[in-house]
Amino acid sequence: MTIETVAAVRRFNRFYTNLIGVLRAGLLDSPYSLAEARVLYELAAAPAPALEVADLRQGLDMDAGYLSRILGRFENDGLVVRERSDADARKQRIRLTDAGRAAQGELDRRSDAQAAALLTTATEADQRRLVGAMDAIESIFAGGSASARTVVLRPPGPGDLGWVVQRHGALYAAEYGWNEQFEAMVARIVADYAESHDPRWDRGWIAEVDGEPVGSIFCVRDCEATAKLRLLLVEPKARGLGVGGRLVDECIRFAQRAGYREMVLFTHDVLADARRLYQRAGFVLDSEERKPAYGQELVHQHWRKIF
Repeated sequence: MTIETVAAVRRFNRFYTNLIGVLRAGLLDSPYSLAEARVLYELAAAPAPALEVADLRQGLDMDAGYLSRILGRFENDGLVVRERSDADARKQRIRLTDAGRAAQGELDRRSDAQAAALLTTATEADQRRLVGAMDAIESIFAGGSASARTVVLRPPGPGDLGWVVQRHGALYAAEYGWNEQFEAMVARIVADYAESHDPRWDRGWIAEVDGEPVGSIFCVRDCEATAKLRLLLVEPKARGLGVGGRLVDECIRFAQRAGYREMVLFTHDVLADARRLYQRAGFVLDSEERKPAYGQELVHQHWRKIF
């Protein structure tokens, strides 16, 4: 951890608290502070009509005296009712009144409107980046594992097809030593898709994690009855998150909905991780042959799945 990292976190905190107006006397032009609005939210979101005060305090990590003053104000305003716990008379339970739920509902509506207004200034791609970055922040500070990170599948957008070609060329050269002939082949597949794909029969997907592209797959028409799975890619940093399985499953679902009776694919025996994905999805090896390609001696494989 560096001084610059600490300064960057503090700078972001100052920026965001000012952006959403939490330093103002009333949150969202309401009579409630940020802490009061959060208490109302937790009470409304509780699975039971009433919540024990001790559980509320623990969940919010709030000072007992501060919470008591907030609840006292809410009680005086008719927003909450305090009552003794049926299980333990020493414990207090708190529940929202109809007026309290109405107040919380209005805060929710204002908060939604504020968030929507902020997002109108961002493009769709920037919105995905933003949500991905928020997911990353939450996962890091909540102690989440890598598997808890959000994987989003979406259609290719501007620049994505070029990314597919570039990442295939760079990744397969680094991991398998394949030469530029492989990248040229990928470029031809992508160019054919861009120029002539029919959305009824052909579809592509980009996988994103934390708002960044980490994978790809395409379903293209081979003939009236047969779809072809092409260009499956998962970045090394996203492996172990289930990205490859999600992509393959989505590709198969599309092919079935489109009315294809089978799906085929072409791969090589050195791509062990991809081969395991295909086998789990129900593909069966159709044929194979050994011959040179991309500067290597490779075993070429054809796989098939009948629907």
